[in-house]
Amino acid sequence: MEIIIRGTNISVTKSIKDYVNDKLERLDRYFTNEKTIKANVVIRVRGTEQKVEVTIPTNRFTLRAEESHKDLYAAIDLVIDKLERQIRKNKTKISNKYKNVIALDINTDFDVKDEEETNSKIVKRKDIDTKPMDEEEAMLQMELLNHDFFAFKNVDEECVSVMYKRTDGNYGIINVK
Repeated sequence: MEIIIRGTNISVTKSIKDYVNDKLERLDRYFTNEKTIKANVVIRVRGTEQKVEVTIPTNRFTLRAEESHKDLYAAIDLVIDKLERQIRKNKTKISNKYKNVIALDINTDFDVKDEEETNSKIVKRKDIDTKPMDEEEAMLQMELLNHDFFAFKNVDEECVSVMYKRTDGNYGIINVK
């Protein structure tokens, strides 16, 4: 796996690079041709928080995880564990969806403990009537409902938008055009 490491507000030393490389090598067993896989690692420092974000795009899907911790090495361990859990948890879904695909980047020939495999399904469907509103009103509505996201007809962008609360406390918007 080719690993690209970038630091924001931190100098990425050789020992950090070596540690990240060692930990990401654990994931090689889940890929059929790990030499073609590129992992993008971004390490950010804000105050005392060390945030590690890993993105691994494959030819069919993208694996992504991020973790924060006061200790950089602990954050790296946590993010690698999270990626491994994602792969193991979704093994069945991946193998079922891409069973006829010849060039799948991920190897699904590994055993998974029963408690790790879940058969998630849609258990509730909700229809909502949205009224046209601007982003400020949508933010207010979202706060009043105490939700992490809010779908609305955006009068400024003339489309359907989804506003969501980010982990940093700010908001993001996804426009559906």
